[in-house]
Formats: sequence, C-alpha cells, structure tokens
Amino acid sequence: MSRTVVIGAGVIGLACAYELQRRGERVTILDRGEPGAGCSSGNSGWIVPALSGPVPAPGLLGTSLRWLLKADSPLYIRPRADLQFLGWLWDFRRHCTAPAHRAGLEAVAALNARTMELYDALEKDGVQIEMHRQGVLLAFLGRSALDHIARDLERMRAFGCAEPVRLTAREVREVEPLLGPSVVGGILAEGERHVRPETLTAGLLRRVREGGAEIRTGVEVSGLRRRGRAVAAVETAEGVLEADRVVIAAGAWSGVLASRVGYRLPIQAGKGYSITLTRPSASVRRPLYLDEARIAVSNFDGALRLGGTMELSGLDPALDMRRIEAIRRGADRYLLGWGRGEREVAWAGMRPLTPDGLPVIGSVPGVEGLYIATGHGMLGVTLAPATASALAELVTTGRSSVSLSAFDPGRFARRR
Repeated sequence: MSRTVVIGAGVIGLACAYELQRRGERVTILDRGEPGAGCSSGNSGWIVPALSGPVPAPGLLGTSLRWLLKADSPLYIRPRADLQFLGWLWDFRRHCTAPAHRAGLEAVAALNARTMELYDALEKDGVQIEMHRQGVLLAFLGRSALDHIARDLERMRAFGCAEPVRLTAREVREVEPLLGPSVVGGILAEGERHVRPETLTAGLLRRVREGGAEIRTGVEVSGLRRRGRAVAAVETAEGVLEADRVVIAAGAWSGVLASRVGYRLPIQAGKGYSITLTRPSASVRRPLYLDEARIAVSNFDGALRLGGTMELSGLDPALDMRRIEAIRRGADRYLLGWGRGEREVAWAGMRPLTPDGLPVIGSVPGVEGLYIATGHGMLGVTLAPATASALAELVTTGRSSVSLSAFDPGRFARRR
C-alpha cells in the first residue's frame, strides 16, 4: 500500500484524503494549524452549482472600481508594492471577458455535475454533516440587478440546474418575512443546498481517522525531496516524512509551498469575513443572497451567519472590524429585526484565488507524484467532493473520468 501525504486539512484537503482512503491509499494529513480551522471554519457553507461562475466576469472591473480602495467596501485591494501581485491583477483583468467567463462556467459546471450525488453519498457513508436542502433566495434592491442575475440563472438550466423562480416584492416577503420594504423582488434557486461548514470538516476528519489516516497538526512544511523526477519525501520542522505521492491542498498558502519545488502557482488570498450569531433573536427561513451588498446569509441549527466581502491584502489573517461593520450596514438595507444573539463571533478567512477564477486540480508539471488541489475561491464547499473524487481517481489510476484540462496546473507553466 502506497503512502499519500495530503498537505492541508481544510475542506478540500480532508475531502481528498477521504476519497484517496476509499481507493485504498494509506493517507497522512499535515496541517500548519488545526483541521478545518482556516477558511473552512467560518464561511457560508453554500453548495450552489447554479451560482458557480468564475469571479472574473465581463463588467466586473467597471462596476467595482468605486470600491477598490475603500476599506469598508465589498471589494477592497490594499495598496502594496508587490510585482507578483500586480502581475496577478493584470492577468485577472485579462480574464474579465465574456468568452473566458463562459469557458470557465462550462468547465466548473461539468465538474459540478455530480455534486449533489456526492454529498448524498457522504451522508450514506456515515459522514455526519448538518446539511439543509432549502434552496437559496436572492434578494434585490434594484430591478436591473434582478434582471441580470435572472438571465444568468436561466442559462444554468442547460447544465442541469433547476429553473429559477422569479418573485415580486410582495411574493419575496411572503417567502422571507425578514426582508424589508426596500427589496423590490427576488429569485428562488430551489435546487441549491447549504451545510454548516464546521460540521463538514469535522465529519470528514472523523471518517478518515476511523479509516486509519494519520493526522499531524501544527506541522509546518518547509519543502519536498525528490528522487530523480519523482517526489520522495516531505520536509517539515519536525523531520522528514517519506511519501510516494503528495497532494498540496493548503488553500491560500499553496502558492508558497509550490514555489519550494520550483513551480509558480499564482494564488492570492481573498479574505472573506463573517458574523455568526448563536441563538439569534430572528432568523431567516432559508439562505439569502443580498445581491447589491454581496452578502450571504445562512441559517444553521441554532445560529445565523452573515458573510461576504473580498479583501486582497496578502497572507494576512488579521480581522478588520471595519469590514465586519460594513456587513452589518449592508444587511440592514435588506433585513428587519436581525442582529442580536446570545453570542456573536466575528471571523476572517483567506480564500485561495487564481487569476482566471478556476481551481487548480491535477499533477504538477515536471514532478512525478506531486498533485495540487486548490484555488477554489468561494466555491470550496461546493466543489470539494467533486474535486476530491476527480483528483483521487487521477492519483490512483493516472486518469480522470471528469475532464480536468481547464484546471490543469500546467496552464500557468505554459504562460510563463
């Protein structure tokens, strides 16, 4: 039995470990912190194939320019003299075109084809998850935004997504009484789901432990050793760990790790924020997307979470309370009577972003036995089972039944 080392114990790394273990691999998981404690711990937990387009999109730059340098805006770029970051921004800009967005949308939709089936399979296999099948309600303050998103969701029917239900101002408040009079209408995407992400990572961790995986926490990976062209071991501060294969699934830190084997992986940290209220005074009936404010609202068992914003400020885990307060102000434009709970937790986590908005899934060019699964941005929970299934098949058989060409790590090497 060969040993595969998975670097990273977020939702992607744990899902990969789970799928590799199912295929007979002996798995060791390494993480610089605690499993599930990074970007996987405080996000909105959405499973949304219908809302899985790449972040770079036509018109994005024009509509977002007024936000870029405001520290409390939905999108904030902290000014810094960093040539790699400036190159990443330029490449991101190049992908804000209709053809690039359409190609990325089709590639992600194909990867997402089995997402709900794979989540059902996790439950059947005993992975304990708090999962809700309530759909997602999108709320709008303006009709132009509503019309635009309605067209986008209608196009997703070609990829197997459910038909969106358009709602008037009166109808949307009947569906969700917490919405106030400023909301002019909504769209109900009934086929979507959400999970409490902490339960997903905890359930996967428990399952891989039961299967015999070794989990090492607080381990900083410093490099990889090769034997010829093949990976042979992982170097850590605690010593060297032999490995037949290695999967880098370290989220926003994956680029740093890849650089230690001479591979350029253009990953930037897109920091997101959330507020979680325990035993809230008021809660929503189903997840909400507050469109113009770019805020996701998730209802969990005994809790309410509001998350959003995108901050490009490097690998900086610091929590900026201005952005938490911006989420509060944004939610106040849509929701009535929310905002109190027995306990409140503010959180920030760094999403791994690529300049083309697509994940990186596959083998690293030039290094046999080295694989990457990262760059999922805001789609980590949505794409985790599908990514893990495709990567584990590739690792163990040398091929994947799902096309991974759009996600090939070699695409960045070719550009270089």
